[in-house]
Amino acid sequence: MSDDVWSYALELYARPGVEAACLSLQEGGADVCLLLAAAWLGSAGTAFSEPRMNALENVARDWHKDVVVPLRSLRVSWRDAAGRDVDLAALRERLKRLELEAEQVLLERLQKAASDWPRGEAEDLVRWLDAAAGDADGLRRDARETLRIAASLS
Repeated sequence: MSDDVWSYALELYARPGVEAACLSLQEGGADVCLLLAAAWLGSAGTAFSEPRMNALENVARDWHKDVVVPLRSLRVSWRDAAGRDVDLAALRERLKRLELEAEQVLLERLQKAASDWPRGEAEDLVRWLDAAAGDADGLRRDARETLRIAASLS
């Protein structure tokens, strides 16, 4: 398992089914960066607690709402038009890279918030993922399970 959350997130996201699971959970209101950080912490054996989860949510909330979501919304709104306009398609790709950079910054902030939490003391992956995923209907429970299985292979 990677020592830094960004490398871990890239490795996990590349595993079969994880991208689709994350996007499904995102559609249900989950913050994918928070999910990936939760998977990283759970895989590292960091003990789950509500105060720790609240601390991560506090770190993520404003950056996600004020930076990541507006970039994503604009990128998504350009999807159809970019298919017909090469200049807009190029701008959309640049926006996509900027969105990814914003997510990297958020993951680094989450890692910093958890930097003094001991590793290897618990097997709380499910608790971390449940807390990060929030309420889930049947389909999203399946997505959360896909993410749990992929993260447990770390």
